[in-house]
Amino acid sequence: MLVAAAVCPCPPLLVPEVAVGAAAEMDAARAACTDALGVLAAARPDLLIVVGPAGPGEGGAFPGGSRGSFKGYGVDLDVRLGTGPRDDAAVERELPSSLAVGAWLLERTGWADAPVEGLGAEETLTPERCAETGRELKARAGRVALLVLGDGSACRTVKAPGYLDERAAPYDAVAAHALATADLPALLSLDAALARTLKSSGRAPWQILAGAAEGTDLDGSLLYEDAPYGVGYLVATWS
Repeated sequence: MLVAAAVCPCPPLLVPEVAVGAAAEMDAARAACTDALGVLAAARPDLLIVVGPAGPGEGGAFPGGSRGSFKGYGVDLDVRLGTGPRDDAAVERELPSSLAVGAWLLERTGWADAPVEGLGAEETLTPERCAETGRELKARAGRVALLVLGDGSACRTVKAPGYLDERAAPYDAVAAHALATADLPALLSLDAALARTLKSSGRAPWQILAGAAEGTDLDGSLLYEDAPYGVGYLVATWS
């Protein structure tokens, strides 16, 4: 059963070593993520599953102890997803970027409240398959918590990675309201094709959350909403 969820953005810029001179610009987002992880710990889960977007061929399950790296961003920084095999040979695949950010957030807050596993969600997943995946995840333990990673649109300004698209702000507003109110139908109604056009990596992970929350009575709270660099970043909790 799903007992709590935290929704956080997953840009590598959350990691100060990656952001370097721009690190302070993400301080508010980092603080909100820390608060959100506190809600997960307070729920006393038996299992924490970190769900984040993954590129083609990067999706699927990742066991505890899976390793990630920020070397691709010019930073010699490695992370581990919870505890697990310390032998690299025992971990088959490296974490996608989003799950590496999730592992960094957990390490930063000293997570030791429950075993951790990961799931990479490719953007080709349909809303229906996302919801079904969420139902499967919540059955993994008696008390399951989710750390759900993903960004809103990357088309909020002319300097955004996807340039300016007038549909971006309304899309993010719908997602923010749905996350703030734990509105499952609203999350599941997010259009996959529009999300791809707007470069929103959060659509599939958010819809997995919606599936996992079916049959629960969780309340939502929005802790952070902003669009630095023209990308929509949201932090929310469900408990």
